[in-house]
Amino acid sequence: MTEAILLVGGKGTRLRPLTVHTPKPMVRAAGVPFLTHQLARARAAGVDHIVLATSYLAEVFEPHFGDGSALGLHIEYVTEEEPLGTGGAIRNVASRLHSGSDDPVLIFNGDILTGLDIRALVATHESTNADVSLHLTKVTDPRAYGLVPTDGTGKVLAFLEKPQTPEEIVTDQINAGAYVFRRSLIDTIPAGRPVSVERETFPDLLAAGAHLQGMVDSTYWLDLGTPAAFVRGSADLVLGRAPSPAVPGRCGDRLILPTARVAPDAKLTGGTVVGEGAFVAEGARVFGSTILPGAVIEPGAVITDSLIGTRARIGERSVLTGTVIGDGAVVGADNELRDGARVWCDAHIPAGAVRFSSDQ
Repeated sequence: MTEAILLVGGKGTRLRPLTVHTPKPMVRAAGVPFLTHQLARARAAGVDHIVLATSYLAEVFEPHFGDGSALGLHIEYVTEEEPLGTGGAIRNVASRLHSGSDDPVLIFNGDILTGLDIRALVATHESTNADVSLHLTKVTDPRAYGLVPTDGTGKVLAFLEKPQTPEEIVTDQINAGAYVFRRSLIDTIPAGRPVSVERETFPDLLAAGAHLQGMVDSTYWLDLGTPAAFVRGSADLVLGRAPSPAVPGRCGDRLILPTARVAPDAKLTGGTVVGEGAFVAEGARVFGSTILPGAVIEPGAVITDSLIGTRARIGERSVLTGTVIGDGAVVGADNELRDGARVWCDAHIPAGAVRFSSDQ
């Protein structure tokens, strides 16, 4: 295994305002762009050539990662002029692959944090002589995902997208967003138009008699599509629950990046990250949260399971739980923001303007 495609073109609309200025794979998790964790894990599994299929804010990837040599990789970039979907994006980068027609090509979705044994997936692909192999994982409630039932040998029987009724939920196995393709099959995907690999490519291959193999790997797996999930994923990386060789420090209750300043009596726990140049003042308490570079947490603020954007400021004694604060936003003193609140980039909430309890 030497080649991989990383699908990083999505707009990340569910993550806004985090993705207003930053593409989803470049939002920081555990101190580095999330994509860094995926690249490092691929390299650790023996991949040395990766093609990034970009679209939204495509111009930010190459200045950060360059040719990939700092990570021991050779990285190439292909930008879609118009969004092509998962299958279309794979087809769009085919000309950059060097593999032979029967060689395996690894494909990752750019928003999945996983402990998948990549080498085992490739080994399964080769030992079963599959055309495509899929990483499957088991979830308690599969209604938001694509179900993939298999037979006793792991051979895929069907693809069932986002079932809703009990009768439709025939398995708890879902498509976990990592695949190994036989190189020649990539060229069979229609070129120049949007294609969904989940809704079109895989069902069509199955109907044509191709061998699609599933491998269930139920190690750590998290779809980082929502702000709450993204914050949790970052915390799990810091705590060591999610594996990554790219965490810039020792795993533990907190990760404080160089040039960040934290007051001696501030309390940081639960996998909290404080980015470069950020400041956490005296008496502040931060649990399981991400403080992006240049943000300021003023005295006595309490931040739980939240993400504070670049250069944002949280006022004295404000209490935030399960919230996202956009880049450059200001939350004045003595505010309370609860689960699901999103404050847009550069917005300004005056002191004491939002509360769920008395101000006395």
